[in-house]
Amino acid sequence: MVNKKVRSKVRVGKHKKIRNRFSGTPECPRLAVFRSNNHMYAQIIDDTVGNTLVSASTLDKDVKANLEKTNNVDAAAYLGKAIGEKAVGKGIKDVVFDRGGFIYHGKVQALADAAREAGLNF
Repeated sequence: MVNKKVRSKVRVGKHKKIRNRFSGTPECPRLAVFRSNNHMYAQIIDDTVGNTLVSASTLDKDVKANLEKTNNVDAAAYLGKAIGEKAVGKGIKDVVFDRGGFIYHGKVQALADAAREAGLNF
């Protein structure tokens, strides 16, 4: 009999391994990404004090108003652009990308590419 692990538990394990390798500092905070079945969330976090410096999600009114759907690649790209513009507006340019245990493909990749185009370096 084959015992297959639950996908969400595998993702959490991967995220723990990633988080052991790096953390956000005041000079280079962490861009953390989380996606659910319906929405995406992005935060720029300073881990030394535990503060969220900038956040954006597809639940925000200004982001949601410009989207047809909140769970596709286009929505992820728009969210990446929004978080990048907010961060550059606050003077944050260099970040460490935390994909949250998700595969760097599709929505996560679209968010990262759009954030890079908006002015973030990682």
